[in-house]
Amino acid sequence: MTLSIAMAEEKGYQNIEDCIREGVTLKAGDKVYAQYMKKTLALFHIGTKPLTEGMNILGAHVDSPRLDVKQNPLYEDTQMAYLDTHYYGGVKKYQWVTIPLAIHGVVVKKDGTVVPVVIGEKEDDPVFVISDLLIHLSQDQLEKKARIVIEGEGLDLLVGTKPVKNADKDEKEKETGKYIRKERYAGACTRSFYVGEEVDPGEIKAEFKHGILKLFVPKKEAKPAVEENKYIAIEG
Repeated sequence: MTLSIAMAEEKGYQNIEDCIREGVTLKAGDKVYAQYMKKTLALFHIGTKPLTEGMNILGAHVDSPRLDVKQNPLYEDTQMAYLDTHYYGGVKKYQWVTIPLAIHGVVVKKDGTVVPVVIGEKEDDPVFVISDLLIHLSQDQLEKKARIVIEGEGLDLLVGTKPVKNADKDEKEKETGKYIRKERYAGACTRSFYVGEEVDPGEIKAEFKHGILKLFVPKKEAKPAVEENKYIAIEG
């Protein structure tokens, strides 16, 4: 709606509420607009003939497939921060994963102030993503039909993680040669999870190869049970 109004005003349309408030008398050739609940927009081009002779109406509906963030969306899973969403407009869910996404909307404060929010459109903005299974883990997923290969409940937005303190490194190179700007970004993060008590911590190993991290967590060797003789004391 905000974009539509901006485009209308650029073409010379005026807000009809402003005209009424300022007592402006409309004449032939004037262009005004009215919006209802920030969802419906009507554009009027004042003609030369009286309204009693009729008017031309052109109606249009714009479907806007999108993901809406729920009212209390933030939750944590495996030390990742997600925003819970629901989809609108008949989206093809499999098209929304592993692509950079932006957030557009408003935040309403307790005092009623409305603050517009746009994150992810500028070059230096953070971007958001909906994660998906790696190809070597998705054998069962690939056998599903397109409409269910990605479930609606899985379209939650990954917005952050817990980085290692002071571990980020952002390297920027000055303009040299044919590069106008070249950046390399490196960072680190931690993960912790419970693996049980029957493991040997001294034998835990990790291997990172071809982008895959493997952890080897061997169990403790089971000790043979030792039969114990127990006696019961008899008092008397």
